[in-house]
This record gives sequence, C-alpha cells and structure tokens, in this order.
Amino acid sequence: MDKSKRLFFKSKRSFRRRLPPIGSGDRIDYRNMSLISRFISEQGKILSRRVNRLTLKQQRLITIAIKQARILSSLPFLNNEKQFERSESTSRITGLRTKTK
Repeated sequence: MDKSKRLFFKSKRSFRRRLPPIGSGDRIDYRNMSLISRFISEQGKILSRRVNRLTLKQQRLITIAIKQARILSSLPFLNNEKQFERSESTSRITGLRTKTK
C-alpha cells in the first residue's frame, strides 16, 4: 500500500473516556463548597473550561456560584499566601525622594 493512501485510515487507538467532573446528582450552588473548591486554582482564580472539562452551561453555573460565594464572604476573592514585604517597596520610594541640593 502506498504511503499517501495510509494517511487516510483512522488509527485504531482506544481512548479511555474520563468521568465528568460534575455528576448528574451534584447541585451547582454557592453553598456547595466542596464542589466549588475543585474549580478554583491555588491563587483563587476560576479555572478555565478546558482545564475543568465542563460543558458551557456547567462552566457558567460554576462561575456564577463562585461569584455569589465570594460576595457572601464564604469564599475569598484572593488567596494571599504570599505576603508582600512592605519594607522593600517603601525603601524604593524613599530612596527616590531623597534629593540633595
């Protein structure tokens, strides 16, 4: 068989279907923190639909639920694990302001 004809055949690889991240019985709600926390990064950002493997409708509902939980203070807007050192930023500012005449 010619190489050019072989390109058109489908490969017979078997793909393992992954289970959907949200089951049919799970309710997408701002109170369901165990479900919502799976779709937030370590920094507190909402993960994309590609990463989550969600449908468009599920991603919209998850986004709304996360935003509602943030507004009601059951979920932080940002995860501030790294505290910025204030001494570095103030030393830069004070260093620029000191002028000798």
